[in-house]
Amino acid sequence: MNKPTIKKQLSVLLFLSLSLVAGAQDKGDFKGPLSTGIGPEWNMNSRHNFAGGAVFGVYFNLPGRLSAGLTATGSSNFSEIQVMEFAGLIRWYYKGMEHNAMGYTGLFTQLEGGAFLILEEGERTVLPLIGLRGGYRLPLGTHFYIEPCGRLGYPFAFGLGLMAGISF
Repeated sequence: MNKPTIKKQLSVLLFLSLSLVAGAQDKGDFKGPLSTGIGPEWNMNSRHNFAGGAVFGVYFNLPGRLSAGLTATGSSNFSEIQVMEFAGLIRWYYKGMEHNAMGYTGLFTQLEGGAFLILEEGERTVLPLIGLRGGYRLPLGTHFYIEPCGRLGYPFAFGLGLMAGISF
């Protein structure tokens, strides 16, 4: 029996996530925009020294003060270890945070879960990922935002980053 490749698994995940958005819009209960962002991250994704990376995220506003989404992170300690992370997330914005044309903004907490893929010396290791992220979404006009954030979890130790994005 053939094992599904990472590319096939990501294709299925992307298809399912886009189906979720389309279904939410058809039912009329999609309460806001879709957001996407990208940015740098400094983290401890390596046993040997710190790592630098890039994060990409897609967020869908849900009813109440919730968002759901997906993130992908690529990191390297600039020598022998590269890490790819793929996670689903649920984000909660604190009461009193502003809701405007781009959805909720302000202070948030986010729970993440997914897969942590380590590439080291030609070997691949896959571990479960669980993390807790906190940050602040600061709007820049009506469609753009920046988001300083930090996270803790397993199997990484920490991450500090700055996302910049757009809301549709």
